[in-house]
Amino acid sequence: MVHFVGAGCGAPDLITLRGKALLEAADVIIYAGSLVNPALLDWKKPGCAVHDSATMTLEEVVAVMEAAEREGKTTVRLHTGDPSLYGAIREQMDRLDALGIPYDVCPGVSAFCGAAAALDLEYTLPGVSQSVIITRMAGRTGVPERERLRALAAHGATMVLFLSAGLLEEAAAELIAGGCAPETPAAIVCRASWPDERRCLCTVGTLAACARENDITKTALIIVGETVAQRGYMRSELYNPAFATGYRPARDTL
Repeated sequence: MVHFVGAGCGAPDLITLRGKALLEAADVIIYAGSLVNPALLDWKKPGCAVHDSATMTLEEVVAVMEAAEREGKTTVRLHTGDPSLYGAIREQMDRLDALGIPYDVCPGVSAFCGAAAALDLEYTLPGVSQSVIITRMAGRTGVPERERLRALAAHGATMVLFLSAGLLEEAAAELIAGGCAPETPAAIVCRASWPDERRCLCTVGTLAACARENDITKTALIIVGETVAQRGYMRSELYNPAFATGYRPARDTL
């Protein structure tokens, strides 16, 4: 059996209880060493084999899983954040399907959640933004033409950019070309929830300069949109006494 486990965004105690239990029981762990906090490996049991996928290809990762399965062992494939976001798990699962190897997925705390926590930020402020677009800047790996930043920027929704910290000049140009004003609030959060976490507030027009000033080149999320300023929002109707819900009648507030 192979368990795809979300390691969380950095801090070891942000892994789920299920994820921790799977790590403790694993006979083999394959982890994304370039991103996952190695402190999580402290929970492995004696004799557990550990492989760092940062130096491995897909074929090599699957070969380790296949060998473990032949020996009746349990494998944990430890991915950073939540495996469903930029985790490249579909290609692994398809290979396992072809081999008849069973698997499941344990979700994790994504870095976009960790970044919001670092900034004390609510993404979905009433009257400001009710949508979050999770995307990335096209680089060595492309994106569909319809998903270029300039196309998505036209929505005016909050945007969270993964895998783009080294392309901020280009990202800012794309956002502005899509109608995003240079003075639009933005933030950069580097290594969210790690001991050396860094965060800075800026604007779309100053994204690249902010990253340079703070020596941020990778392992960072970029958040763009008016919601970054955390102001100008409306009160939530859910907790408004004049608003009836299925659990509470409307009340006279006069």
